[in-house]
Amino acid sequence: MLLHVHPDNPQPRNIKMITECLMDGGIIIYPTDTIYGLGCSIFQPKSIEKICRIKQVDPQKAQLSFICHDLSDMSTYTKSISTPVYRILKSHLPGPYTFILPASKEVPKLLKSKKNTIGLRIPDNRIACTIIQQLTHPILSASLPGEMVEEYTDPELMYENFKNQVDIVVDGGIGGMIPSTVVDCTVDPPELVRQGLGSWDTIFA
Repeated sequence: MLLHVHPDNPQPRNIKMITECLMDGGIIIYPTDTIYGLGCSIFQPKSIEKICRIKQVDPQKAQLSFICHDLSDMSTYTKSISTPVYRILKSHLPGPYTFILPASKEVPKLLKSKKNTIGLRIPDNRIACTIIQQLTHPILSASLPGEMVEEYTDPELMYENFKNQVDIVVDGGIGGMIPSTVVDCTVDPPELVRQGLGSWDTIFA
């Protein structure tokens, strides 16, 4: 299904349809403040495995991350963090960053990396945040497979390409082409893992 959702005022009926789909183990393609992503509930192991099959990766090597609603939501899935790291998170989120942090016990085993870390995001995107708020827990986030970035900006093209693999393509308008900046906060000082849309220079400002 290709489902149009207003980017500034997401229709409650459509958001309800998306969250019910996720709770039933469905997989969606949805907009963020960077690129469109593949998503499912973090508590649906079969859905996580299906996303990994779509991407042809091992769940624990897939660099999957959680999309959280706010810092309070994020704190549930990471162990206690230092004050300097908290300041970085507070000043850069919501925004186009993924922060790698120590995983708490709340993170499903299937999703923890061998280093017991997890990537966490709070995108500056009304649709994504409204979905998570209604769902009441994060959604898994993974990039779409392949290198055809141009095709991953247009929801109608994504629907044509993935309609047999996902349940809903959430059309929130044309998406971006640059992924989030990934920062490893499990080391001191934090390290840049991937330069994306978010500025690295401001991390230490």
